[in-house]
Amino acid sequence: MRTKIKNIISLTRLNKPIGIFLLLWPTLWALWLAAEGKPDLKIVFIFVVGVVLMRSAGCVMNDIADRDRDRHVSRTRERPLALKKINIKTAIYVLCGLLFASFYLVLKLNSFTTFLSFVGIFLAAIYPLLKRVTHLPQLGLGVAFSWGIPMAFAAEQNALPFSCWMLFLTSMVWPVIYDTFYAMADRADDKKIGVKSSAILFGKYDRLIIALLQILFLILFVVTGKIFSLQWPFYLSLIIAGIFFIYQQWLVKERDPKKCFDAFINNHWVGLVIFIGIASSYFA
Repeated sequence: MRTKIKNIISLTRLNKPIGIFLLLWPTLWALWLAAEGKPDLKIVFIFVVGVVLMRSAGCVMNDIADRDRDRHVSRTRERPLALKKINIKTAIYVLCGLLFASFYLVLKLNSFTTFLSFVGIFLAAIYPLLKRVTHLPQLGLGVAFSWGIPMAFAAEQNALPFSCWMLFLTSMVWPVIYDTFYAMADRADDKKIGVKSSAILFGKYDRLIIALLQILFLILFVVTGKIFSLQWPFYLSLIIAGIFFIYQQWLVKERDPKKCFDAFINNHWVGLVIFIGIASSYFA
């Protein structure tokens, strides 16, 4: 039983919370901005738990779709489905349990948010398939990982104003940045097995294009800050985020796979510092 639980934790990646944080920060940005710094604590709780559940569900969907591919990639060959430590039937049961729990939570919110949650499930389901048909699955991830933003506005305001979509557009750029770092770590293996990614598409221009996307992300957030009338702590947080971006570029200067993965992980701090900037803006 202990081994089975350990394998399920590995399947859902609860032992690797970086994905939870990268999904959580945009959702918290939206909750604080939609509520002008005073979000309903019940809504915050539902979204935080929902993020954990849906990220875990997304990992299970991804591993089911990639179970044959993962055994050929050095970083993923130890995953439970790739090693057949868990069978497909068990993985589907786990997935259904996670989706049921997520849906139970969202039913505690208004009907508009519940409706948008179905779009979120659809986006999570198609993302694992994108790498088979496009070199920009990272853009699909950007949409999926930013979908918590319109859901947060729907929960807090029961509306989706222009400001919501501006934040959504800004947030969409971020996963393209960090997941390209992730794809750079897997590029050699992905080429061998025919999997597409932005890292392969960008080729030798990967660092330059990521740098341009990092600049675009910061510019869009400046515009977003103006729309929401945020104060100086927010703009200070963008400066710090920019420093983190420079550090990430330094990490990947040799394109070493481990350093590329470190750059991916470092984006957690970008999301955190921007959230602190948003929250602090309402006390300035």
